[in-house]
Amino acid sequence: MAALTIGRPLRIGALTLDSPVVLAPMAGITNAAFRQICREYGGGLYVCEMITSRALVERNERTMRMIRFAPSESPRSLQLYGVDPVVVGEAIRMLVAEDRADHVDLNFGCPVPKVTRRGGGAALPYRRGLLRDILRAAVRAAEGRIPVTMKMRIGIDSTYTTFLDAGRIAEGEGIAAVALHGRTAAQMYGGHADWSAITTLKCTVDIPVLGNGDIWEAADALRMMAETGCDGVVIGRGCLGRPWLFGDLAAAFAGSQARRLPRLREVTGVMLRHASMLIEIMGADRGIRDFRKHVGWYLKGFSVGGPLRAALSCVDSFSELDERLGALPDEHFPTAILGTPRGRGTGARHVVLPEGWLADPTSRAVPFGAELDASGG
Repeated sequence: MAALTIGRPLRIGALTLDSPVVLAPMAGITNAAFRQICREYGGGLYVCEMITSRALVERNERTMRMIRFAPSESPRSLQLYGVDPVVVGEAIRMLVAEDRADHVDLNFGCPVPKVTRRGGGAALPYRRGLLRDILRAAVRAAEGRIPVTMKMRIGIDSTYTTFLDAGRIAEGEGIAAVALHGRTAAQMYGGHADWSAITTLKCTVDIPVLGNGDIWEAADALRMMAETGCDGVVIGRGCLGRPWLFGDLAAAFAGSQARRLPRLREVTGVMLRHASMLIEIMGADRGIRDFRKHVGWYLKGFSVGGPLRAALSCVDSFSELDERLGALPDEHFPTAILGTPRGRGTGARHVVLPEGWLADPTSRAVPFGAELDASGG
């Protein structure tokens, strides 16, 4: 395995990223507001929340709003969910023809039941024939003008692993890079990510491999790259309520040990900026409601009492948010929370699959009803 070179760029097709860091697409999180805040702290690739290919082809009004990028966003990265090669091809052809993205990632990692029960997300790579058809259609539709990548999991569960075959198929079909979350669909977001699978995939394919899973601090990213030899890291739950993590990552990959530990007053300033950007994008009512879910993540570890946290999670206006945050006493960042999990941590569960899904791994049949307005990552 090659030794880790601190600060090496990440090349994905024609794209060169100074920092080998990717913001994972997270439904309801990685909209333009959150992406812009994260991007201000450090370089990398910032992926928008997942878009369904059929909704895109049908020009669903909400979907078309979701794929709008701020003028400052470059490169523009978009993740697609799709199970029908024809529809996926049409969606990418549209993005390229209308110059709406500089990079497309394909989602084969979503573990949520409403997706896997229809054969989508993390269930789909088991059907090797269908996976190959989708990747081939996607790469052909891109016509070499934008890189196409894919994100996946180890497999359905410990019995039905798919990542090595999926990686080989991706490389053979011209996929520019693959990202592997070191968990199976059955694990959801519980337990510990298996980084050894990332190592095995890196030793199997000759395209860039990105590692995902249990990166809570910059030190975790350095350790993952050193241990697995992966070419870059994908950051998901670790940046919830901590967009400055991307600054820490940029410093780490530049060889610096500097880490940002903002005081509560600085954190509340970021919160207000985040809320104001959501309001600008979504409108006053929807924007402030959307921000509420971020409150607990931003305040994690600070000595803010339960009643006040509850009140902040129910604010109805920006002015109310500003007033309540202004009443908080300033304090140092709680270093005790460093390295601890953030966001959802669901335990293992049975993966719901379409009837007969495991009967033929070579099948190219498109599962009925799988193209729905679902989300995950």
